[in-house]
Amino acid sequence: MQGIVLYDNICNLCTGLVLFIKTRDKNKRFHFVSLQSEEGKGLLLAAGLPETDSDTALYIKDGRSYLRSSAVLNILKDLGGAWKILFAFIIIPPIIRDFIYRLIANNRYNLFGKRDSCQT
Repeated sequence: MQGIVLYDNICNLCTGLVLFIKTRDKNKRFHFVSLQSEEGKGLLLAAGLPETDSDTALYIKDGRSYLRSSAVLNILKDLGGAWKILFAFIIIPPIIRDFIYRLIANNRYNLFGKRDSCQT
C-alpha cells in the first residue's frame, strides 16, 4: 500500500524533498498531495489538523497519521536503502525532535524561499 505524503507546494525545501523522495522511490511507495489542494485540506482535517496548517509534515500509511519529525523519519524508513538507518533517531523524545522540526518549519521560507506557483 502507498503512503500519502502531504507537503507545502509553495515551499522550496518541501518540494525539493518531494523530488528527492520521488527519484529514490523505485517501488512507488509514496503518493504526494499538496497541502494547498482540496484533497490535502481534507486529509489535514481528517487528521485533526486545521485545513490551513502548512507547517506540519503529514504522512499517512495503513490508516495511521504521522506528524512532524515522526512523519519525516517514517518516510525515510519506508524509502528504504541506507535512508532507513536514520529511523534510529525515533528514540529521541518527540518533544526534542519536534522542537528542531518546528525551528526549520518556521524559518523554511526565509532559509529556502518560496515558489511563485503551486506547480510540481
